Amino acid sequence: MAIAKKRRDWALSLFATAFLTTIASPTPGQESDNPLLQQWDTPFGAPPFDRIQTEHFEPAFEVAMKRHLQEIEAIASNSESPTFDNTIAALERCAWDLGRVQRTFSALTSSATNDDLRAIQRRMSARLAAHQAKISLNEALFARVDALFETHQSLGLNTEQARVLERTHTGFVRAGAKLEGEDRKRLASITEELASLSTTFSQNVQKSAEGFSMVLESEADRAGLPEFVLSAAAQAGADRGMEGKHVITLARSSFEPFMTFSTRRDLREKLFQGWTMRGDNDDEFDNEENIRRILILRLERARLLGYEDFSAFRTANTMAGTGQAAKNLLDEVWIGAVAKAHAEEAEIHQMMRQEGVSHELRPWDWWYYSEKARAALYDLDEDEVKAYLSLDNVLRAQFAVAERLFGVTFEGRNDVPTYHPDVRVWEVKNESGAHVGLFYGDYFARPGKRSGAWMSALRSQHKLGEDVSPLIMNNCNYNKPAPGQPALITLREAEVIFHEFGHGLHGLLSNVTYPSIAGTSVDYDFVEFPAQIYEHWMREPSVIQEFALHYETGDPMPTALLERLRAASNAKAGFDNIEFIASAFVDLAFHRIKDPAVLAELDVNSFEDGVLAHARIPLAIEMRHRSPHFLHSFASELYASGYYTYMWAGVLDNDGFAAFEEAGDIYDPALAKKLHDYVYSAGNSRPAMEAYVGFRGREPSTGPLLRNRGLDPENLDSNSINN
Repeated sequence: MAIAKKRRDWALSLFATAFLTTIASPTPGQESDNPLLQQWDTPFGAPPFDRIQTEHFEPAFEVAMKRHLQEIEAIASNSESPTFDNTIAALERCAWDLGRVQRTFSALTSSATNDDLRAIQRRMSARLAAHQAKISLNEALFARVDALFETHQSLGLNTEQARVLERTHTGFVRAGAKLEGEDRKRLASITEELASLSTTFSQNVQKSAEGFSMVLESEADRAGLPEFVLSAAAQAGADRGMEGKHVITLARSSFEPFMTFSTRRDLREKLFQGWTMRGDNDDEFDNEENIRRILILRLERARLLGYEDFSAFRTANTMAGTGQAAKNLLDEVWIGAVAKAHAEEAEIHQMMRQEGVSHELRPWDWWYYSEKARAALYDLDEDEVKAYLSLDNVLRAQFAVAERLFGVTFEGRNDVPTYHPDVRVWEVKNESGAHVGLFYGDYFARPGKRSGAWMSALRSQHKLGEDVSPLIMNNCNYNKPAPGQPALITLREAEVIFHEFGHGLHGLLSNVTYPSIAGTSVDYDFVEFPAQIYEHWMREPSVIQEFALHYETGDPMPTALLERLRAASNAKAGFDNIEFIASAFVDLAFHRIKDPAVLAELDVNSFEDGVLAHARIPLAIEMRHRSPHFLHSFASELYASGYYTYMWAGVLDNDGFAAFEEAGDIYDPALAKKLHDYVYSAGNSRPAMEAYVGFRGREPSTGPLLRNRGLDPENLDSNSINN
């Protein structure tokens, strides 16, 4: 899942993270009538969402940017010779106002937006990019940073300071600080336009998705749907002012269950077309031209900075190192995934023949028939499984695992302001009972909230001048139950909760001095590791047996059901991995184009088809995210030419969790301490591979990933869909 978290535009420059981080208390005289610019007297200095109004944001941005530029000018024009403290640490201390305005605004535009906030977002995106360019291209400021970097070995810096200096210098260089003349001006212009285009792309996707809904008017329309799907559809109808109607939307928590259980093939096709055509309907929300322009500008910027294409620029500062290395990993997994998908397809065809179905297998059939095959082979009923997975119990499980691994506890707070009644807040404490931070959870889908699941930081941890505790948020989009009913979720949705909480722990457990390297501010192909390894605990039998309790009886999940779930865990692994890798292939291919003339004439649909045909994707499987709605790739640059990172992290998380399996204890204290010290608490205080090796004792192997996903080509049984 995505980090918003964590979802910041890393390509602009790593040091920008520091500028958008809550740093210290405001100085006297900075207060105003605007709550965004006042000192917050809320518990733990949390954002006063109950006092913040839409009209507060633009004036707050104006004041905060002005103050930030004054701070930057004071650093750049300092008559004293540059030192770590008066230059690098000074950069880390500034932008207190701008950081919290930006983060508060981002929380609302992601989770509780409206037309007025969207309008502000469109106006401010380019202005904020221009503001950042003034800093990253400030010659006097960079001269001070560069002078320190050139003499860093003689500065007597500790390990963390040396890392901050190195990352700050790299951020300036990658933001164009070494460019001159017209090239500098052009880069600033590109950065500004890209910010505006990314905002437009994201808003188009949301509006396109919200513009689609499918009302199930008759019993025939609802055929095959289990009660949990119907209940969620009824709630979706009520949320949209259609009381008594059953409405299917393009939220994944609505889309996938309908595709899985509906016997109405025509409606499955209609919904699938709505899903795949988001942002690609030749209407006012069409994103094809935005994609072309974004790709052209990204290529031009990469060329200005000395790279042959955007992928080379994007991966140069990562664990992978090159786009080709990322492609090689995807190719290795693709071989096993295709073999597994063909085995799954053969099983589906057999079931279709048994039912007398003669039509061709298409993408809108795969969910439906693969679920029927899974249910038949493993005697599984999704309603039966969900009855043991209430949202509240899954949250209890994620907290309990964190306590057993890292000694932290979570206590509900009702006195912290939130932006929506659905948002819940917990105070996090360490083993001695001392405050660690606040954790916010926002788990239900609703109009005005973007789709997907993500982690974000309302404030990052640091110890610069004073200890500042983190404010970390998780967002998901599950179906809200009817009043008085528990929220029941699938096992995969429970794993997503653990995934995002893994990101959350990465922010909450951070223990560094400098904000620019705190929490999730790590190499972008390492950032998914702490989230993905945490998912493994949700799959462990001991965790399921303790926390998967029937919502009516309180009984634990029966051993027989648990064993069937484990046996079926890879039943759709071929499909799942193919649709993911297909999107990663296209993402990489777009950004490895070297000719701007090719991009200018690019037909997005034809390009996608060409990449997938070359990869020989099975015809009945579609890519997970088509480009016109591919937020990872085009709504920001965090995952641009970087969707592969989930697979890269998959190698790390499977290999890393194998260490606990080898120890014979999923809470092994020595391993948990290493995982905490080298990963969850360390931020970006050391290179990513060094951090991984510090935890694991060696570099990772792909073997556990292929084995755990049932994708080892040498062990695949072509007559079975589960290996």
